[in-house]
Amino acid sequence: MFVSFEGVDGSGKTTQARLLEEHLRGLGRDVVATREPGGTALGEELRRLVLNGPDISPWAEAALFAAARAEHAAEIIRPAIARGADVVCDRFVDSSLAYQGIARGLGLELVLQLNLTVLEGLLPDRTFVVEVDAGTAAARRTGDPDRIEQEGDTFQTEVGRAYAELAARFPQRVELLDGRRPPEEIAAEVRRRLAL
Repeated sequence: MFVSFEGVDGSGKTTQARLLEEHLRGLGRDVVATREPGGTALGEELRRLVLNGPDISPWAEAALFAAARAEHAAEIIRPAIARGADVVCDRFVDSSLAYQGIARGLGLELVLQLNLTVLEGLLPDRTFVVEVDAGTAAARRTGDPDRIEQEGDTFQTEVGRAYAELAARFPQRVELLDGRRPPEEIAAEVRRRLAL
């Protein structure tokens, strides 16, 4: 299976991705854990540029994320799925739909079409969005904020609303999780929903 985790920065999505990976490995399954942007040499370079580089326009941002995602799918995700491995990804296409398509106003359909084109239709089997309010997420973040995190609580609130919109639009694939609960409780719910 191919599962992705989404949410605003500081939501706990990375923790949930790690907990699912550990659980699947404990079951003896072949697991590929990866992240976006990143996962490949090109993806890591683009991650550095997009998150810590100069300000860029929304479409340039969307295009760079799509380029990194295309390489990620070709190099890491498709080969893993082809050999029967489970893929657990910390962010994937829904990040672009929420951040660039909705919160930045580029248009959900346009950003979705760009990504479906470069991914040749590849989407996760299930996407879990860990929901928390912007203030809680900000309090959880550690280290120096990246370029997107520096945009503040108002933008993060818009992103949170965008994820809720995605769950309503794609209910067969995108599911919301209450991120205010303890991580182990959320992880248990993820396992129940995946019938693990």
